[in-house]
Amino acid sequence: MIALARSGTAEGVWLRAERQRSGRGRQGRVWESPSGNFYGSTLVRLRPTDPPPATLALVASVALTETLRVFHPDGALAIKWPNDVLLDGAKLSGILLERTEDAVVIGIGVNLAHHPDLPGREAISLAARGIVVSPTVFADTLAERVARWVADWRGEGMAIVRRRWLELAHPIGTALTVRLPDDSATDGLFDGLDHDGALRLRLADGAVRVIHAADVF
Repeated sequence: MIALARSGTAEGVWLRAERQRSGRGRQGRVWESPSGNFYGSTLVRLRPTDPPPATLALVASVALTETLRVFHPDGALAIKWPNDVLLDGAKLSGILLERTEDAVVIGIGVNLAHHPDLPGREAISLAARGIVVSPTVFADTLAERVARWVADWRGEGMAIVRRRWLELAHPIGTALTVRLPDDSATDGLFDGLDHDGALRLRLADGAVRVIHAADVF
């Protein structure tokens, strides 16, 4: 999709793979990619009046969670900052954003039929809950939701996206451990999102720390 973005491919085009040989997650982690799961990417062409590009991570996670609710309406689905979607506290999907020139590529992987055994990280699939969804059907629903939320993000700004994200995320006051890029760790309570989508972490002394990049547990 990066090559297509650089060649001028229009916004909204989707590229879906049946499986991947070199799937990647955040911070270069390997993403296992057996057939039967969803692996897709689309792109957004940035305009001068758009909100900050990084906030497309919130757009994508909202659209993805709403899509998952279509197929598993009774599931305990929640977004974990910045953009993982959990089912019963286990990782169900992941999102990766990459910027190239005037485009942001949004890559999404969802464990529909299979889930990996991750050391120290619990994972799950929809199939493990008895829900069978084909990647093709899932792709159609997801594309519609992403298009809708990109339009809202562009037309109404971050506030509407932030509000919906908070409705779908782990509750305010959830205990979190945040591992920063320098590998230091901080404990605190989830205190919502800053105006630009950064994580607000309330520390034991009552101070609030705003975090822009980290792994959250």
